[in-house]
Amino acid sequence: MVPKVQKAIVITEIGKPVTLVTDRPVPQPGPNQIQVQVTVTAANPHDQKLRDFGLLVGDHLPALFTNDVVGKVVALGSEVTKFAVGDRVVSLAVLDTTNYSQVGSQEYVVFDQDISMKIPDQITDDDAATLPVNLIAVFLGFFDEPTFNLPAPWTKEAAEFDYKNTTVLIIGGGSNCGRFAVQLAALAGFGRIVVVGGNEAQLKGWGATDVLDRQGTPDEVLKRIHGVVGDELLYAIDCVSDLDGQALGVNALSSSKKGKFTRLVPHGPVNEALIKPKKAGCEITAVFGAMRAQTKLVQEFWSRLPQYLLDGKIVPLAYTVVQGFTPDKVNAVLDAYRDGKKVVQTHFHVV
Repeated sequence: MVPKVQKAIVITEIGKPVTLVTDRPVPQPGPNQIQVQVTVTAANPHDQKLRDFGLLVGDHLPALFTNDVVGKVVALGSEVTKFAVGDRVVSLAVLDTTNYSQVGSQEYVVFDQDISMKIPDQITDDDAATLPVNLIAVFLGFFDEPTFNLPAPWTKEAAEFDYKNTTVLIIGGGSNCGRFAVQLAALAGFGRIVVVGGNEAQLKGWGATDVLDRQGTPDEVLKRIHGVVGDELLYAIDCVSDLDGQALGVNALSSSKKGKFTRLVPHGPVNEALIKPKKAGCEITAVFGAMRAQTKLVQEFWSRLPQYLLDGKIVPLAYTVVQGFTPDKVNAVLDAYRDGKKVVQTHFHVV
């Protein structure tokens, strides 16, 4: 039986460790929502920024966090048709600062049925937990209207688009977003997928055509990129978004044709002083995945994702498991992100 109150780990003061509360009301599902008992939730770099800098939540304390959330359905809203009690599900939890009813730092949450997925039997809870934040962010970078606005792989427009003769540059192949970017680029059918950084064998196994060394000065790395793409590059996505490093993607774009550059949650504007002249100009945009997570495009992707997983077109990424979800364990991971340590995506097993 679902209790009326629950344990939750919360941000009560910006810049201070997260703490435990034991009397948070259990959120109730709306008509198109499912109530879920959390089994796995993942900490990501942006969760550290919520805790230490108040990103998005500073005026809405106490705040909950974590957006990669997996669990078991325990109750259904009155209009839910896609799920049944007992289903294993995953969702990109919406950060609603009015009530924090979806994010995963609590025992029970509610998900919107249209942006949730029933997990196939062949996929583990931990595999599923690697998907929401990073995969959806990159998906939006490629196919959402404010960014590249390319046709999604399942559409009629995609069949008519000349992906085979189109090149994409992915900066940050060693990041989880970069790894998913390669998979999505291959799914879309890009003829040339050029990646800066990352494990060459792994990335080429997923469809990358060229994996370039990220070491060296920006001009040295740019020379390597231009050696592959010439002056033809129209699409570049930065999956790391280092403040000055963002200029690399812009400078790699064609000068004679108008290209598009997008980056994932930038730390600031692209440094114009580092940008080389573009005769045809370029478009510079940013992806904020959670803010576009409920669009019809994303809903359609969620509905197709189980088959992509079963077909091996989308492959879950590496993770490490922490048993139990306690403030000390969570703070240790967030501290590691804060201190710039190498962190494999960490999954907390809540039950």
